[in-house]
Amino acid sequence: MEATAAAVPRPAGSKRPELPITTAAPVKRERRWSVIALCIVLAVVCALAAAWAVNSASTRTKVLAVARDVPAGQVLTASDVTVAEVSADAALTPLPAADKPAVLGKRTAVDLRKGGLLLASQLAAGTGLGDDQEQVGVQVKRGMAPAGSLAPGDRVKAVTTPAQGDELPKSDAAPESIDATVVSVSSPDASGSVVVNLAVPADDGPLLASRAALGRVALVREPRSK
Repeated sequence: MEATAAAVPRPAGSKRPELPITTAAPVKRERRWSVIALCIVLAVVCALAAAWAVNSASTRTKVLAVARDVPAGQVLTASDVTVAEVSADAALTPLPAADKPAVLGKRTAVDLRKGGLLLASQLAAGTGLGDDQEQVGVQVKRGMAPAGSLAPGDRVKAVTTPAQGDELPKSDAAPESIDATVVSVSSPDASGSVVVNLAVPADDGPLLASRAALGRVALVREPRSK
């Protein structure tokens, strides 16, 4: 027969201390507010970033850029210049796209690199093409100049053509001509005519202008290897 263990009496004066009942609610509440505050901050940052992106996109402007490498002293042509869109920046002063017609025919003061923005400071003062000479605008009809091959800087002879009813000059008689340099060439109009701005020596301007007014000018381009 098994012996039962005697029960140990509990001390009379001993009471189990009452432990305070605690919950994790304050900690959870503190963490919840931290998460909410973080979400609010992220939302504000995203909203500001979106507003900045929209504002930047709306303030983009069209400017001139360099389409290919151009050495210093070279005359700018249409294939050297392109149009790019950039964000407005007070630190940048590129030439606006609307200035492209005025830029063509000017000479570069420094080497230009493809992809760079075109600045006014990179262009030499004046065109470099007869800036100290008289300039005359000559409307040249189709067939009275080499088609599509004239470019700023080309040297040409402005040849006087016979008036209507005049006899053709003899084969051994050279027609009258004026040496000139092409400053710029317009796009052809509906009839194929172009306006060529020519730089000519002093005192030749009035004579060339009078012949051009009568439509009696044909252009002969001289070899570019000269």
